Amino acid sequence: MAAIGFGIIIGELLNITVGKGEQLANITGIFGALTDIFMRMIKMIIAPLVFATLVVGMAKMGDARTVGRVGGKAVLWFFSASLVSLLIGMTLVNLFEPGAMLHLELPPAGADTGLQKHDPTLASFVAHVFPKSIFEAMAQNEILQIVVFSIFFGIACAQLGELAQPTVRLLDSLGHVMLKVTGYVMQFAPVAVFAAMASMVAKNGFGVLGTYGIFIGEFYLGLTVLWVALGGAGFLFLGRRIVSLMRHVREPALIAFATATSEAAYPKLLQQLERFGCPERISGFVLPLGYSFNLDGSMMYMTFAVLFIAQAYGVHMAPADQLLMLLILLLTSKGIAGVPRAALIVIAATLDTFKLPAEGLLLLLGIDQVLDMGRSATNVFGNSVATAVVSRWEKALK
Repeated sequence: MAAIGFGIIIGELLNITVGKGEQLANITGIFGALTDIFMRMIKMIIAPLVFATLVVGMAKMGDARTVGRVGGKAVLWFFSASLVSLLIGMTLVNLFEPGAMLHLELPPAGADTGLQKHDPTLASFVAHVFPKSIFEAMAQNEILQIVVFSIFFGIACAQLGELAQPTVRLLDSLGHVMLKVTGYVMQFAPVAVFAAMASMVAKNGFGVLGTYGIFIGEFYLGLTVLWVALGGAGFLFLGRRIVSLMRHVREPALIAFATATSEAAYPKLLQQLERFGCPERISGFVLPLGYSFNLDGSMMYMTFAVLFIAQAYGVHMAPADQLLMLLILLLTSKGIAGVPRAALIVIAATLDTFKLPAEGLLLLLGIDQVLDMGRSATNVFGNSVATAVVSRWEKALK
């Protein structure tokens, strides 16, 4: 928290005193390097940690039927939470109409959004789910591909029983070693958080918050409503322990907020969920699956962004079109795990589907970092609730 506040102050001072010249670029380059060091250290942990914890979890579950039951419960929760997130976003953006209120100047036709082209097709979904090589998947941190391989590997270990025990014990040891490494890496987190905040504010200043203040405020109000909805759903299953869960995931959520990526919080979140009482075999399975399929904050942002752009261009989307948009987002967003700036790419594809100018994304690119902070923290909270609820369903929550 102190690093966040200090970063904002230093960033604003730099924005006022240095301006937007080469000197600022050099300073923010140093900040960027500090953040990049932290992100690289986090990414070096994720692949071996996911593999080790998932395989051990599968081996301890015992058989494919148990894996299918736990996975089915997790996917049911994921799709339900995603649908609620999309509906909340659609309702609020129709209620507040932030695009219509801003009266922004339209970007020029054919403007470059700077985004990698990605069509959310069945072929691209298969390419992001099933690995050609586990080593390639680990090198690129393709979490969903690692999950698929680990499930097969873990079930095979469970079926072999005693013969596979040396491998399971080795991977169990590897998982604990990686969690110990996580503790070392997290010592650097305040520095990375300071650098990320200072760099963002130095580049944009508080002026960007004023220009888009209405949209940002309404989006964060939507995230608050979503947190209340997720917390309420969690309360139905966990009772008062939902408060304890929020205390446990507070630090991972702050890390995700400050760095604008939920990936940075993954190792610490896995550790905190186990401390909360979620068994290793369930948290090690549900959490990486959730990172690919259960991005509640990103889901709500997608409806906000598409309808905001439609309003900014004065295009009316009928309720039937909006419901169709929800269905498209619900399905296509599940096929882009591991794609950089995935939410923006899905939004671009959806804009094309409804004949809305993709250049409208330029209206949001300037504040995407600010918005990404909130949706990343929400993704962390949503996945923590999902893991805790599935643990409760399995009567395994300690």
